Amino acid sequence: MAHYKAADSKREQFRQYLEKSGVLDVLTKVLVALYEEPEKPNSALDFLKHHLGASAPENPELEVLRLELAEMKQKYEAVLEENKTLKSKLAQYEPPQDEKHDE
Repeated sequence: MAHYKAADSKREQFRQYLEKSGVLDVLTKVLVALYEEPEKPNSALDFLKHHLGASAPENPELEVLRLELAEMKQKYEAVLEENKTLKSKLAQYEPPQDEKHDE
């Protein structure tokens, strides 16, 4: 009898761990999505893998790279704008290329 109680206690601890960490919520949402899918996929396992991958916690390095990419895009746009401005200013001081060849 004591063996069953110990096993039940371990199972309950594990269930609480899964609940506390959010695993049960994520699994429930994915299974509900599969249940509500009007046309069931050929592979339920692939469906679960795909949807679990989308809802899994992000790798912190991925977020750092996303932020870095967004920052680089902003810098790139600023450089393009500066380049446009400088070309415009330069055009005021240099004759167009076609006129240079006539000299």
